Amino acid sequence: MLLTEPGGPGPRGYSLPLSPSGESAMVSPPPWHFSGDVIMVEYRTDPDAAAAFLPPGVDPGPDPGAAAAVFAHWHWRSETGQEAGDPARSQFSEFLILLGCTAEGRPMARCPYAWVDSAVPMARGWIQGMPKQFGAVHLTHPKAVGRTGPHLVEGGVFHGVASQYGSRIARASVTLSGRVAEPPALHAVPLVHTRHFPAWVPPEEPLSQLVVSAVDDVRFGEIWSGQASLDFAGDLQGDLAALRPVEVGGGFVFSYSETLRHGRALSGEAGRG
Repeated sequence: MLLTEPGGPGPRGYSLPLSPSGESAMVSPPPWHFSGDVIMVEYRTDPDAAAAFLPPGVDPGPDPGAAAAVFAHWHWRSETGQEAGDPARSQFSEFLILLGCTAEGRPMARCPYAWVDSAVPMARGWIQGMPKQFGAVHLTHPKAVGRTGPHLVEGGVFHGVASQYGSRIARASVTLSGRVAEPPALHAVPLVHTRHFPAWVPPEEPLSQLVVSAVDDVRFGEIWSGQASLDFAGDLQGDLAALRPVEVGGGFVFSYSETLRHGRALSGEAGRG
């Protein structure tokens, strides 16, 4: 919704910047439609380190330490479709880490870190509660013809690389061995985020609200799997370093689409913290 009603006094918009018409907002109102190419590597991290990233109300679940690294290139548009004619606006690349968890008594995934290469998805991520930062993300895309790109065939090799401030975060590769019927587990469950907005005007408290993304129209293209490699940079410091792989599992390459409608508060969540 707009910050103020259409026709009302003052500037308006779904997000900043506000303007008389509301059309200057960086982020357009949901729903948001996404489709893209994904390279995903399942791995295991230290269960205690993963648990430390989970807020109250979210538990490690039956498989502590289950994690995934996801490289993706997205096309997106709002309901109006006005972004579709501007590739510079309607495309971005992303790298994120997922941790397996349980909330509301069912499997979910938690994203402790994410990087994107464009301002709009970063601002949109903060609205959702996704901890997006600026980064450089590159991945190979399947090609239908030629020798310079990988093909969706046995032996095809796909790569992903992510960095921030000129320093590498992670590198992954997947060598395809065949198609599979089921998507990777952590890409087929809801995401649980924390919408966190620091206090600014005393004596207000910061907003800290657990939310679950509400998506529909989910579709997977052909899902290919194979042997994978995943390396985090050797000089990573602090909390991110704690999520390094202790064991690398399989890799996946697929196309994916969804419509992100809105978020909803986690059951029993008070919404303030």
